[in-house]
Order: sequence, then C-alpha cells, then structure tokens
Amino acid sequence: QVQLVESGGGLVQVGGSLTISCAASGGSFSSYGMGWFRQSPGELREVVADISTSYNTFYRDSVKGRFTISRDNAKNTVYLQLNSLKLEDSGVYYCAADPLGGYEYQYWGQGTQVTVSS
Repeated sequence: QVQLVESGGGLVQVGGSLTISCAASGGSFSSYGMGWFRQSPGELREVVADISTSYNTFYRDSVKGRFTISRDNAKNTVYLQLNSLKLEDSGVYYCAADPLGGYEYQYWGQGTQVTVSS
C-alpha cells in the first residue's frame, strides 16, 4: 500500500515563496507519475503540476513560470516550489501517485494547507 505524506505548507505573504514536499512509502516511487493538486473552499480540486517517470512536467497555465515540480527518486519524494505567490494560490495541496502512467491517480496524501495573505 502506497502512502503519501505532504509537508511544508504554511502561511506566506503575497509574493513570497514556499516549498512543499511529498514523501512516498510502500511502493515503487520511481515508476510512478506524480502530481500536485489543490483545492480551495467551494472549488473543485484541480491539477497544479505533474511530473512523469521520465521527468516530463506539466503545469496549469496559472502557475507556469512561478511553480516548479521536481522529484528525487533516491528520497522517494516529490517537491513543489511555489514562487511569486498570489492570493488565489491558497488552498489545500495534495500529492498523488499514478502507478500506471495513464494520469489515473490512485494514491493520495492527506494534504497540506497553503495560505497566502496580503
């Protein structure tokens, strides 16, 4: 059973930066596509960024140039660097694992709260 544990969330001012992490255990991390999602109150969960096993990345338009997803297979960890944060970046950030490579995320973490304040 794959377990994902996010960390690093917190309160940051507009324009600030934060790095959140997701540590995986119980599976073959290097063979999983990994994604970061976020959900704000009253909103649907949305994909923020993802990274494939071959390190190909995807970003939603609203975070391109500001966020960076990376992975360290030796540490079974995926990261999301959040720069130039905006109020609308606030939400609960979840990481997820896609073991089959078809963007079907089967394993989810519990989430970490990111709050951007003015």
